[in-house]
Amino acid sequence: MKNNEKSAKIGKTFEAELPAGYAQVFHINAKDKKIGILFNAVALVIMAVVVVLAAIPLFAFEVEFTESTSPMLLITYTVFFVSLIAYIVLHELVHGAAYKMLTGEKLTFGLSWSCAFCGVPTVFTYRKTALIALAAPFLTFSVLLVPVAIALFFVHPLLYIACATLFALHLGGCAGDLYMMILLLFKFKDKKLLMKDTGPEQFLYLPESEEQRDK
Repeated sequence: MKNNEKSAKIGKTFEAELPAGYAQVFHINAKDKKIGILFNAVALVIMAVVVVLAAIPLFAFEVEFTESTSPMLLITYTVFFVSLIAYIVLHELVHGAAYKMLTGEKLTFGLSWSCAFCGVPTVFTYRKTALIALAAPFLTFSVLLVPVAIALFFVHPLLYIACATLFALHLGGCAGDLYMMILLLFKFKDKKLLMKDTGPEQFLYLPESEEQRDK
């Protein structure tokens, strides 16, 4: 089945080729040194704020860190680092699952100095499809990690802090996704908008107005 036939069958979630009359209106590359540093700096700020906020209940309830040198500390560190590695992989897989369900197209995964990434570089996805794929990891892991962190608060403070730190890393790691979501929600609202997502790079396209075409 051809790409355009698949697109029509699943409700025009993407275009196999950029339609005539479209022009690029935005481009960002996470591998660009300035962009990569900026996003990582924003991520660090988000992480720091979340960790500080997560620590407030510990002080409010005067939780004591007993057994801080016991095997519990080793268990916590082990669980945390295994969970962190699993999260990085699963974050991109959730992006990929959303793209795959909505387009059926071949995915690309990778890791650069500035970010891990997943994209669908062979097609142009419509705004709604792009939003779903961008939001999928943010919503999925926020819904999972917040209740777990709350539950662990009543189990052991070390486990709670580990989960809260993982949640902070999750939010920080979503900085790029959240930036693109904000752009699509508040700046580029046209349903005809198309996005080409290669993974580290995103290109946005909109139909040119008649005035622009005449220039």
